[in-house]
Amino acid sequence: MDPDFLWILGIGFAAQMVDGALGMAYGVTANSFLLTLGFPPAAASASTHAAEVFTSGVSGLSHLAVKNVDYRLFKRLVVPGAVGAVLGAYVLTILPLPPVRFVVSLYLAVMGMMILGKGLKRPVSSTPVGKRMTLLGLAGGFFDAMGGGGWGPIVTSTLVARGGTARMVIGSVNLAEFFVALAASATFFVAIGHGHWWTVFGLVLGGVPAAPLAAVLCRKIPNRVLMLLVGLLIVLISLRAMIHALGWLP
Repeated sequence: MDPDFLWILGIGFAAQMVDGALGMAYGVTANSFLLTLGFPPAAASASTHAAEVFTSGVSGLSHLAVKNVDYRLFKRLVVPGAVGAVLGAYVLTILPLPPVRFVVSLYLAVMGMMILGKGLKRPVSSTPVGKRMTLLGLAGGFFDAMGGGGWGPIVTSTLVARGGTARMVIGSVNLAEFFVALAASATFFVAIGHGHWWTVFGLVLGGVPAAPLAAVLCRKIPNRVLMLLVGLLIVLISLRAMIHALGWLP
């Protein structure tokens, strides 16, 4: 068996465990590792989104099974998220936007620090459904497709920072992510095609078994601990993305 395929299996498992348990970073995790294996950026992003259609579907159903989903929140996010993904995927195929990615990363870092602050102070108990949910879903889908990842970091971090119950936010965002990934993947396929189906298969094969495990883990971990983990992960991801946008990382 090709050693790279074994790595891809491991990448799929690790990315889905992180995403399913913390509600974010599938794209960031998978993209980062695929790039280290020598994949071109466009191929890495397209492969990640194609695999995410399958892994996010299993993850969303797993969160439904353990009652981690707020249906009102899901309904408010899914349509604008899918529309944003189509727009973001199209923009990525015609225009690289490092400055925009830097601004998004800075925003995420602020959200991450807010979540850390809330997690250190007191637990929270409600999932907000605000008037700006449509805009949040649109932005999350757009930057997820354009940057190879960002749906979870943008949407999950914002909702948890506003006071959402971590496991309910994570479950709802994961379920909506299936439709966001499907919209982005379809747009990439139409715009640039796809020649890395073996990579997609490896990511799916590694990620699907991790989805139900991650959903159960999400339910078992206390809300405050989840907030701290989410906040720390966002800050680290955002700092790396800002450094990359500045050209200090390859």
